[in-house]
This record gives sequence, structure tokens and C-alpha cells, in this order.
Amino acid sequence: QVQLVESGGGSVQAGGSLRLSCAASGRTFSDYAMGWFRQAPGKEREFVAAITWSGVDTGYADSVKGRFTISRDNAKNTLSLQMNSLKPDDTGVYHCAARSGPSSALSRRPFQYDYWGQGTQVTVSS
Repeated sequence: QVQLVESGGGSVQAGGSLRLSCAASGRTFSDYAMGWFRQAPGKEREFVAAITWSGVDTGYADSVKGRFTISRDNAKNTLSLQMNSLKPDDTGVYHCAARSGPSSALSRRPFQYDYWGQGTQVTVSS
């Protein structure tokens, strides 16, 4: 089992930047592919970005491609999401998630992730 704790959320104006972090503890962090998801009020949880265990392969939702960057540091058991050029539509609770399936494969599907953090709020004002 792995425990995940997000941090770095906050309130910013459109065009601003935030960097989210996810600290992992428990089992070996590099055993897991990781992902970021977000959920806005009244909406379903949606995929944002994913990364394989090595960090070599990444994937992004079309809505964030070119603005967000996912990365990981296996030595520090940390997952990050650099968010630039933020838009009001980026507002939501951001969750990191760990997938105990093939760690060399990316997934955009929430049900394929086994462990979730509690989330951190991101609010972007226009």
C-alpha cells in the first residue's frame, strides 16, 4: 500500500502558475505509474496527466497539453505537476493517484488507479 499527500494548491489569477506536489510513503514509489486527476464542483473526476515509473513516458489531457508538465523524483518519492498559463476552467480539487498495474503503462482511467490522495484545491480567477 502507498499513502499519498498533495500540496501546493492555492488561488491564482488567470495566466498565473502553480506547482503541485504529491509525497508518497509506504511501498516503493518506483513500483507505481502515477497520475493527476481533477474534479470541479458538480463534475466528474477527469484525467489531467500521467507518468510511467521511470518518468520517460508521459501523457496529458488535450485541455492541459503544452501548459502542464508532470514529473517525478523516485529518489525523493515525489510526484509534481507544474501548471502554467492557468485558466478558470482549471479550477478544481487536484488528486494524485498511484496505479499498481503495469508501471510502464500510462492510464487515463480513474478506475485503474488503486491509491488516491485527499486532494488540494486550485482556484483560478479571471
